[in-house]
Amino acid sequence: MIIKRRSTMLYRDQNIILGCMRIADKPIEEVKDLIQTALDLGINFFDHANIYGQGKSEKVFAKAIDELGIDRSSIIIQSKCGIDAKTGTYNFSKTHIIEETTKILERLNTDYIDILLLHRPDALMDFREVNEAFHYLFDKGMVKAFGLSNQSSTQMEMMQKYIDFPLRFNQVQFSLMHSQLIDAGLQYNMGTFHSQDFLLEYARTNQIQLQAWSPFFSGFFEDIFIDNPKFPEVNEKLDELALKYDVSKEAISVAWILRHPVNFQVVVGTTRSDRLKKIAQAKHIQLSHQDWYDLYKASGKILP
Repeated sequence: MIIKRRSTMLYRDQNIILGCMRIADKPIEEVKDLIQTALDLGINFFDHANIYGQGKSEKVFAKAIDELGIDRSSIIIQSKCGIDAKTGTYNFSKTHIIEETTKILERLNTDYIDILLLHRPDALMDFREVNEAFHYLFDKGMVKAFGLSNQSSTQMEMMQKYIDFPLRFNQVQFSLMHSQLIDAGLQYNMGTFHSQDFLLEYARTNQIQLQAWSPFFSGFFEDIFIDNPKFPEVNEKLDELALKYDVSKEAISVAWILRHPVNFQVVVGTTRSDRLKKIAQAKHIQLSHQDWYDLYKASGKILP
C-alpha cells in the first residue's frame, strides 16, 4: 500500500525547469545572472544531478543562491542519483542512494531537496533496498518527494508495486525531433513501428508528471535542430509559427511540448540569460491543434 505523502501539485505549477548541468565551469556572476533571470521570468524550479560537473554544478548553484540572498523555501530543487560515475554502473543500493543524497545536500548547502529522481534503471536493483532508502531520506527530512528518470512505464509500474512512496515524476528525453513517445501512440499497429512502451498514456492514467529533457536536440545529443540546415522543413515551419505567434523559434519548440495534454514540464539547459528569455515566451502561448500537427509532420513524421 502506497503511503500518502505531501502533495506534488505544488511542483506541477512550473512548466519550465532550469537545468543546471552546464553551469559547473561558468563564472559565478554569469550563474547569478542566469538564476535571477529565471526567477524574474517566474521560473523557480531547478534541476540537478550528482554527476553534473562531477558535483561542481551543485556547488556553484549553492554559491550563487547564497550570494543572491534567495530564500530556500521560495525555490524548488530537484536532483538525481543512481549513476555511479566511479564504477561506470547504475546503482540503486540503499547505501549508494543515501550516501549520494547526503553528498548532494552538502554540495547544495541545504537541509533538503524537494524531489529526488533515480537517474537510470539499475538492472540489479533490490526494491526493498530502494524502499528502505526512501524511508530513511523522507523520515530524516532530506527529501520531500521521489521519482524516476529515463524509465519506461513498465519499469515505473514494477517499482511502484514495491515502493511505499508515490513515484510521481519521470524525466525522459523528448523533443519535436525526438518524439518516439508520441510516435508510439500515433503509429500503433503499423508494421514499421515496434515500440511496446506507452509512457504518455501511462502517465496520464496514473497522474505521473513527465519532464522533458533535451527539448532542442534531434537524437541522443546529436544535433540541435533549430536553425540547423540538416532540418530545413521543420525550421521553415518554426519560422512561420514564430512569426504567427510573435515569439522565438525556441519558444515554439517548447510550446509544442507543452501543448500535449500530459502536461509536460520542460527542462531547459541553457546557460544564457538572453536565450532563457526567448524560451520563456512559451509560457504565454498555446499552439492550435492544426499548428501542433503541422509541426509534427514537418519533423519528418507521417500520419498513417
